[in-house]
Amino acid sequence: MADQGAAMCEQLIKAVNVMMDAETSQIYRLEALKFCEEFKETSAFCVPCGLQLADKAQPAVVRHFGLQILEHVIKFRWNNMQQQEKVQLKECAMQLLSKGTHSILEEESHIKDALSRITVEMIKREWPQHWPDMLKEMEALTSQGEAQTELVMLILLRLAEDVITFQTLPTQRRRDIQHTLTQNMESIFSFMMAILHVNVEDYRKLKSSPGHELKARAHCRVAVATLNTLAGYIDWVSLVYITSGNCHLLEMLCLLLSEPDLQLEAAECLLIAISRKGKLEDRKPFMLLFDDVAIHYILSGSSHTSTNSLCQVLCALGGQLCSLVGSDVEVEVPANLSKYMEAILAFTTHSSQFLKSSTLATWGSLFRHETLSKEAVVVEMAIKYLRASMINLVKTGFPSRDDNPSCGYSRVDFDSDEDFNLFFNSFRAQQGEVVRIACRIVPLEAFQIAAEWLQYQIASPIDTGDTTSKSAEGLCSLLSPSVVQWDAMTVFMECMIAQIFKNLEEEKLPIDQSMELLQAVLNYETKDPLILSCVLTNVSALFPFVTRRQHFLPQILYKLFKAITFEVGQDNKAPRTRAVKNVRRHACSSIIKICRDYPQFILPCFDMFYNHVKKLFSSDASLTHMEKCSLMEALVLISNQFKDFAKQKAFLDELMASVVAEWTSEEIRHVLSDPAVFLSFVGADQVVTEHSKDTDATGLNRGRLSFCLYAMLGVVKRARWPADLEEAKAGGFVAGYTPAGAPIYRNPCTAHFLVLLPNLLLLIRTHNSLYMPENMARLSETFAKAHEVMDAEKNVVLGLSQHLLDIYDSPVYRTNLERMQGFFTTLYDNCFHVLGSAGQSLQQEFYTISGLAEEINRSAFFSLDHVPDHRLQNFLNKLLRVFLRQLVLSCPQEYYDSLLCPLLGPLFAYMQQRLNVKWQVINQRTSVNGEDEEEEVVCQDSQVTQEMLEEQLVRLLTREVLDLLCKSVSCISKKVPEPAANKEEIEEEDMMMDSVQTAAPAQPTEELTELGKCLMKHENIYMTLLTLSFTSLSWKDTTNCHRTASMVCWTLLRQVVGGNLLPEAVTWFYTSVLRALQVHGQHEVCNSTLSQLAMLIYENLRPRYMELRAVMTQIPNISVEALDQYDHRLMDPNAQKVGDKKRKDQFKKLIAGTVGKALCQQFRKEVHIRNLPSLFKKPKPDKDVLNTEALGLAALFSPENNAL
Repeated sequence: MADQGAAMCEQLIKAVNVMMDAETSQIYRLEALKFCEEFKETSAFCVPCGLQLADKAQPAVVRHFGLQILEHVIKFRWNNMQQQEKVQLKECAMQLLSKGTHSILEEESHIKDALSRITVEMIKREWPQHWPDMLKEMEALTSQGEAQTELVMLILLRLAEDVITFQTLPTQRRRDIQHTLTQNMESIFSFMMAILHVNVEDYRKLKSSPGHELKARAHCRVAVATLNTLAGYIDWVSLVYITSGNCHLLEMLCLLLSEPDLQLEAAECLLIAISRKGKLEDRKPFMLLFDDVAIHYILSGSSHTSTNSLCQVLCALGGQLCSLVGSDVEVEVPANLSKYMEAILAFTTHSSQFLKSSTLATWGSLFRHETLSKEAVVVEMAIKYLRASMINLVKTGFPSRDDNPSCGYSRVDFDSDEDFNLFFNSFRAQQGEVVRIACRIVPLEAFQIAAEWLQYQIASPIDTGDTTSKSAEGLCSLLSPSVVQWDAMTVFMECMIAQIFKNLEEEKLPIDQSMELLQAVLNYETKDPLILSCVLTNVSALFPFVTRRQHFLPQILYKLFKAITFEVGQDNKAPRTRAVKNVRRHACSSIIKICRDYPQFILPCFDMFYNHVKKLFSSDASLTHMEKCSLMEALVLISNQFKDFAKQKAFLDELMASVVAEWTSEEIRHVLSDPAVFLSFVGADQVVTEHSKDTDATGLNRGRLSFCLYAMLGVVKRARWPADLEEAKAGGFVAGYTPAGAPIYRNPCTAHFLVLLPNLLLLIRTHNSLYMPENMARLSETFAKAHEVMDAEKNVVLGLSQHLLDIYDSPVYRTNLERMQGFFTTLYDNCFHVLGSAGQSLQQEFYTISGLAEEINRSAFFSLDHVPDHRLQNFLNKLLRVFLRQLVLSCPQEYYDSLLCPLLGPLFAYMQQRLNVKWQVINQRTSVNGEDEEEEVVCQDSQVTQEMLEEQLVRLLTREVLDLLCKSVSCISKKVPEPAANKEEIEEEDMMMDSVQTAAPAQPTEELTELGKCLMKHENIYMTLLTLSFTSLSWKDTTNCHRTASMVCWTLLRQVVGGNLLPEAVTWFYTSVLRALQVHGQHEVCNSTLSQLAMLIYENLRPRYMELRAVMTQIPNISVEALDQYDHRLMDPNAQKVGDKKRKDQFKKLIAGTVGKALCQQFRKEVHIRNLPSLFKKPKPDKDVLNTEALGLAALFSPENNAL
């Protein structure tokens, strides 16, 4: 027998060496692996061979495999082993810990890890009931030397991780172990603290003693292991252990920050401790860390490796400070608060951008704090912080560059310039928030800083640096020194101005000084588009002051109008660069913003404004359609201040005359009504080479259509009646009153919209028909892909990062194909924007258009079968977010039946059928691929990407449709307050539910809106919605499954629970939920919502439908006895009711057989850990026993008991 074992060991050693040898061929490696795995599963020699291979004379890989064998035996054979075998294996394992390793510095870390795993697996199965002395044995081991002490620490850490953090064992065993750990926590903590103390002392004595370096390193290694183990316990033990002995542990950790070899681990422990939540009273001792000595140690411990942890420690300390000061717990403001803030400021002014960002939350909490923000030292610090942010807002530190000390740190923190850029954008947004809060505390000082900075920028010559623009000589790029400075100053200015007006009384506003600033900005001339853009933002930011000094207005308008026609050179034919386009767009936006926010103030300048726009339109051919329409939009905004219906309508007549004439002309009607003519008109049927550019005529035609739509949108979106009813009546805007007495308003742009609407609907219909095969065939070779997904869209759908960071301002060249794609997309989008805005702006006048629903159905829903998914997704997105949402929000209830039901009914019916087909294709594809996996199918990358794209588009399309179904504002569900979602609160709720005996199912948190109720009245729409929501549960999209199960399914089904549903329908609803559990049950969130939904259906419908029981009996591994018991409680009014939580758990167990497993879990070998005799025996009062016995006897003799 022994010979057999020895021979087997030799074979195993050979197999392990074959597996680990880099030269071995794949076939041999698989053979060796198979041999080893079969040995672990079947051999009777596992324990002796494992022990022999684990002998420290063997090489490390062989020893590791030996230990793996032993771990496998404990995990999978323990329950079948004899008591004697278990004891013997445990003794051998303890021997390995005691004598089976090399010295602490020589031993491989993976061997230590494997040894600790074996011991922990035994502890999980036997402690405390069958191994009461485990802790004592561990303590005894530590007296044998550093190697054993380190192993004991690894065992204690792994035990805490498995039981508390990862919870990888059954509930009862977990409770037993956690309870025993907690009971012994005082001795465990003292034990760890003592080991830490002894080893740190020995390390300090020996490290500088010549000839004792190895011994010192051994003590250091034990100290590190102990700190790591402490970190695993500090997270969850009672705060008492952390703060006991006047915070002895924290004091010790602070002292260790001055030891370079231990400071990282010490900082980690300190951070976990100080970040603890809990009762404020228990956290009060943390304030001891504001002691001068503690702060000194925290700061002096700062080295490059631990800086980040120490910064987090300081920030966590700030969190405790803000929680405790000003709370019910009496805590004074620390005397050395300024020293603490100086420490935080040191990190805020550090060269690492990442470190700076770590301090922002703390500054925000301090400046926001009701008590602390009034402290003189905090007020003083707010000014220092604002000065520091002048540097921090500047975008520098790109990893690829070397123009700033922070570049070196960025190379460590970020993978690429794009990565850094993403980080910095969010960092700057957070900084803006903190700057705003600081400005509330010191508004005038903040203004002073901004004013000095702006004056300094105006006086400084432009510095283009080494990265000049590629488009024109002497222009800056995005990273030029001048641009990053102007940019930062502009952000600061915008944050500050908003706060000044909120936090200073009118008489204290620095109006004169701000006017001087504004004058300097208006006088500043630059030909650099990037800097001009910043100048325009400053003009907009300072504009609120202008309302106090009206004579500045013409100068401002002049400055903005000049920027609208900005060009870099004389050559207007060259394509404009991105920066130039942005400046012009920026100027348009600024004008619209001013007209939107201060229309009354601009009104006196209306004639000057209007004449200037007319002049621009007639003279300057270089204005884009969008720019022209922005100016029209601004004029409409001012015209709302006429407050005179006739005058405003006359103005709009004049403004829109050319658009109405163009759009309603015979030529355009002919173009919009025939797809072939339309394609020819826009040039999509012509072959164009890149050199020849597409012909001017078709380019102009596209422009004509675009301009009409932009103009339509601008007017419909902005024209309004006065908000004040009296003013509206006086101005002639009220056409009458509803029966309820609400005024019916009229919009001065209604007449124009009604004239433009027929051709708008024609365009939508024609656009949908462009996807028909005969029209696709009409596209020329150049534009054959005009309807395909644009690359940018593709990246968005697949979640890929956008194009590389372009710091050079290069001209925006677009291919003819890209232009055509952009034209089709924008044109279509704008159609729905116009319709959406019309509902909101015209209201009653829009809803009462006769036959509106039929017209929209005939156009928007025409030929949807041919529309590809990406366009349909875009269409639904616009239909939902832009058109229907506005419609639903502003549509009075009396028009639901005439307008919304006829629109939504057919749409949902069509989408349900279309999506069902799409998901079947996807499911087939995945199941077919699964079967073909054996014959290695080689797919092209492009094919895989295409399939991913298609699947993701179907997913997005599904979400859009169900969004329309779910959205509270939109369609079905109206939220009522939800229960607590906080983890701690949930646990408390669970405990309460256990104790409260309640029979009613928990009500879901959704109710129908008025529109929802209206849709329910139409049986065909109602059935479509039910079918769509229940079918969609098993489509492979967890997000959608969770939302629909939690928000829609029961809300809809509940409406007919009391009615006469067909048994087949009830069975189908229920099996749909169970099918979804099979697909999504592996995900905790879906599992929870689907189980809740299944329970609601079962409990509400089971009493009337026996068929549901038949469905339940088909669930694999269901306990029929448990099902009978559940049904009895449900159906028998006299049965004893159980708590809500218990009922849920029972139901979950019943349907557990339907829950699908994740692929990674399907072939995993189950580990079974048996429960030991319980540590908690619940004493049962005698009266309970007597009562239940009495009930039992009564039941036996009860003649009415039908069940017996």
